Amino acid sequence: MAPTPRLFIVEDDAKLRQLLSSYFKEQDFDVKAFEQGEDAIEAILLEQPEIVMLDLMLPDIDGLTICRQIRPQFSGKVLMLTASDDDFDHVAALEIGADDFVTKPIKPRVLLARLRALLRRGDNPSVTVDHLPKKSNNTLIYGSLSLNKTRKWCVLADKHVPLSDSEFDLLWLLAESADEVLSRDTLTLAVRGIEYDGLDRTIDNKVVSLRKKLGDNPSSPSRIITVRGKGYLFVPDAWHDLQHNV
Repeated sequence: MAPTPRLFIVEDDAKLRQLLSSYFKEQDFDVKAFEQGEDAIEAILLEQPEIVMLDLMLPDIDGLTICRQIRPQFSGKVLMLTASDDDFDHVAALEIGADDFVTKPIKPRVLLARLRALLRRGDNPSVTVDHLPKKSNNTLIYGSLSLNKTRKWCVLADKHVPLSDSEFDLLWLLAESADEVLSRDTLTLAVRGIEYDGLDRTIDNKVVSLRKKLGDNPSSPSRIITVRGKGYLFVPDAWHDLQHNV
């Protein structure tokens, strides 16, 4: 007889939490349910269940943050529940380390099939080498930095960083070409649509602004660095384990 899989459900809706708990207990899962995300994190890392069903929106800490925090030390499966049909939320969940997602309203039988499919996968492919960037057509994630091109949305260490459109465009260009020096000629043409005349300081000023907003030391930058006589370089490994205190 196969061992009973342990399922942790993290859901703040009391009615849905009870419904899911009862249903999956009937389906021979060993179920533990949590209302608060913070409580769940400690239990997940301590007990290492086979699968975690995680709501995207929670009152104390969002599901993406929980997934990001547990993933380096958790080898089980993560299935996200979301009421959003926004592609960004779905892509972000998968990029951060979720194995699957289901959009509400939930059909328990469909959810059961998804869970069983995840459990059949065997070893978790989502635990990745931490320094590798995660990319999609509209999303770039380097450690604690997440960029969404469609929304022009920048998040650092789980906090939104307000950027102007041109600042975001510049950051996206640099991040998309990580570890590659981009000249002022290239950046000026891409961001401003004009050729660099050798005197224009617009790009330099925007880099200074980005460093300030992203907490990069202006006197000794390590995340967006200047390559003398050549241009600017985005350093992909410099965005891990950051605390954004700006």
